[in-house]
Amino acid sequence: MDAAVKKPLKRKQYEQELKKLHGELVKLQLWVQHTGAKVCIVFEGRDGAGKGGVIKALLERVSPRIFRVIALPPPTDREKSQMFIQRYLPHLPAGGEIVIFDRSWYNRAGIERVMGYCTDDQLKGFLANAPGVEKAIVGSGVILLKYWLEVSPDEQTRRMEQRIHDPRKIWKLSPMDLKSYSRWYDYSRARDEMFMASDTAWAPWYVAISDDKKRARLNIISHILASIPYEAPPREKIKLPKRQKAEGYVEPDYAYRQVPEIH
Repeated sequence: MDAAVKKPLKRKQYEQELKKLHGELVKLQLWVQHTGAKVCIVFEGRDGAGKGGVIKALLERVSPRIFRVIALPPPTDREKSQMFIQRYLPHLPAGGEIVIFDRSWYNRAGIERVMGYCTDDQLKGFLANAPGVEKAIVGSGVILLKYWLEVSPDEQTRRMEQRIHDPRKIWKLSPMDLKSYSRWYDYSRARDEMFMASDTAWAPWYVAISDDKKRARLNIISHILASIPYEAPPREKIKLPKRQKAEGYVEPDYAYRQVPEIH
């Protein structure tokens, strides 16, 4: 998957565009609360593709009570015996919620397939059943958006090396990431088969080229906003009330344990 090379966005331009989008995301949040709409956004992609950065940009100016992020740990023994998608279903949005899956039920078609954690029959069953489950999800009134972030081999290598050497990012690097990094073409085959099976009219896949992180974030957020028929709900004009008078109140002479002002 190739895209025309563009000049990197300057930080000032990026922040200006992101500020506008953040204002629209707040409108979306208010609309979801007002109408009881249900939105589910799925993010998938290789390690280092930039999913976390997109999610962080999405959440920066909105309420975590409305925008919920789901990033499930490995399944328990009980969950392993269930239908694979089953443990994700309780996390789907209720009315007035936007749920973001940082990896999702598509783990079965991705990392579980590539690393040999599921059988061929389990994979085939998942790929056969996922479209029907998603049709039921959409049929229940959920707006379902699925994004695949596509990063180039060279850029993925650069980002993975950053995780090794940057103490702020080392937590992002697990032994599983290192194993999966070496299996680029296994992931490509898994992605291709996943798209063939689950890119449907009711729940299509959208691909974002993510070598340029800033552009990818802006493009994905813009696409989310364009895909949902939201509008700013009516609201009364806000005016701050007058603050009450002290009426004899005096600040206590108390030895607070104040945070040292080092900076």
